[in-house]
Amino acid sequence: MTREIVRIGVDLGGAKIEAIALGAEGEILARRRVVTPAHDYAAIVAAIAKLVGDIESEIGRRGHVGVGAPGAISTHTGFVKNSNTAVLNGRPLDVDLAQALGRPVRVANDANCFALSEAVDGAGRGAGVVFGVILGTGVGGGVIVNGRIVEGRNRVAGEWGHTPLPWMTPQEYPGELCFCGHKGCVETFLCGAGLARDYERRSGNRRVAAEIAALAEAGEPAARESLERYQDRLARALAMVVDLIDPDAIVLGGGLSNISLLYEGLAARVGAHAFTDAFDTEILPNAHGDSSGVRGAAWLSSAEEIG
Repeated sequence: MTREIVRIGVDLGGAKIEAIALGAEGEILARRRVVTPAHDYAAIVAAIAKLVGDIESEIGRRGHVGVGAPGAISTHTGFVKNSNTAVLNGRPLDVDLAQALGRPVRVANDANCFALSEAVDGAGRGAGVVFGVILGTGVGGGVIVNGRIVEGRNRVAGEWGHTPLPWMTPQEYPGELCFCGHKGCVETFLCGAGLARDYERRSGNRRVAAEIAALAEAGEPAARESLERYQDRLARALAMVVDLIDPDAIVLGGGLSNISLLYEGLAARVGAHAFTDAFDTEILPNAHGDSSGVRGAAWLSSAEEIG
């Protein structure tokens, strides 16, 4: 009898830690979540170990574990770098989790997990090269080629949020200061706060991104203009990605990906900036919503540990 494959994914977020168990065909077997003890590294490791243990008790099977986390494991030190959950930085998260769980644990960037999920059985299923985009509190991305994450030599592949916004206008230059220390990063323009700043400058009113989207849908001029500028900036940034990796599909995720107006005419705008005479790459909303990250973490083990 063939042993049934069980994959367990953990999505380590700033506010919550979610764990999921997937069967061989991607069906959900169990799901749990807890609040992230964001300022206590040891408590984070313990919380993940407990979530995995509780899920395995529920399903009565032991699984292969993958974890999606902000930042990346440095190839030079073996420690987490670039994480906005600061207590993770400088820690050997994969080693500590493996010790706590008594088995190998694959840790990957959370944006890579989103992209993997959408490439395996989401909106980008069947595409050879998928670029997964996160548009939310921050801006991230992941590159998937033939179902595998491309992390790059320095494990920063897909980090388009920390490249300069292309073709800046005089009004945009030099841009806001980013937490990475540079000005004018794509993230500062395309994160939720970036859209809110743009709207406040034009209207004098403070609104969050979801409110601006609703106002734009209702036809408010300032909101529609801000959303149009946002779309133009998104198109310029995506055109740069197209010129570098020319993906078969681009899948948008994060809170701002839920703005339906964002997709209207977006492909044409990207094509106008990309270095090509024709542009037919699909730009798609994600299929799995908030579950993409945790599902992608579960799929991490599919290539390395499951034969």
